[in-house]
Amino acid sequence: MTQPPTQDNPGEFDIIRDIFAPLSESQAGAYNLTDDAATLSPPSGTELVMTKDAMVSGVHFLASDEAGHIARKLLRVNLSDLAAMGATPMGYLLAAFWSHGTDPDWIRSFAEGLKQDQREFSIGLLGGDTVSTPGPLSLSLTAIGHVPNQKALRRNGAQQGDLLVVSGSIGDGALGLKALRGELEFLNPDDLSFLVDRYHLPQPRLALGTAIRDLASSCIDISDGLVADIAHICDASSMAAVFDVEKVPLSAAAAKVVAKDAEFLTAILTGGDDYELAFTIPAAFESRLSDLSKQTQTELAYIGKIEAGSGVRVLKNGTAMALPTAGWRHF
Repeated sequence: MTQPPTQDNPGEFDIIRDIFAPLSESQAGAYNLTDDAATLSPPSGTELVMTKDAMVSGVHFLASDEAGHIARKLLRVNLSDLAAMGATPMGYLLAAFWSHGTDPDWIRSFAEGLKQDQREFSIGLLGGDTVSTPGPLSLSLTAIGHVPNQKALRRNGAQQGDLLVVSGSIGDGALGLKALRGELEFLNPDDLSFLVDRYHLPQPRLALGTAIRDLASSCIDISDGLVADIAHICDASSMAAVFDVEKVPLSAAAAKVVAKDAEFLTAILTGGDDYELAFTIPAAFESRLSDLSKQTQTELAYIGKIEAGSGVRVLKNGTAMALPTAGWRHF
């Protein structure tokens, strides 16, 4: 027999009404989560862009991670997918599979994290589902955005001779996880804190994504690892890529890690969790990168080129590197 909801043990509808309905108050078409579905109307002349990512405790985040950090990362990794297609966010759907015995205060902290990022990224909750599970905490979020008709950025447009560009700094997310696991104790507290923050709170490059819609020939967000995600562009475009390790932008903290032990370079290139954008542009547009960087307040680095063939070559001091893996794989 199911126990009746109490103040200390709220039921499904209490959680929806008290914790999650407030997240929908500013979202048109959500109806304060009082109906089984929501309505959504994209602006005239645009088409919808939809993406879904899932996160599971022990796989995508540590059980000890703060509830607010988990919520914000869940939302941000989906917004990063919208950014990679040049889309503007509109709303999101959430499915939460709470482990038996999850503290209601933990759920409230999770919702507070969502609320914080809703304000930052001008997005609201449209609906979803919340259930209990005997398994680990599992979360799934569907983000919805819009893009001008026929203007969505794709992975399949890279051409021979295009320049390969990345945003921000690479490898911080993977190193942040290593920091949480106690593998970078030689770093000072400030550098450790920086890397951990980059792991917990990736920055979706939404402004950059919309700014390069008429410039980039292909685009992807770096979630599985720099090498693996460039390979996805190559596969979709039937092209190859080559880039120089020396040109890959590193944060000051990541540079210190590599200076201490060059073996960490593999994690930087293949570890994933960066959620920066990797994109290609025709060589004739190289002069526009500086203005684009200023316009979007995002550091950009030209690291290599697209060429005929297949696969990705990574050069270090002009010699091809042998990497044990290209990036993260679930299976």
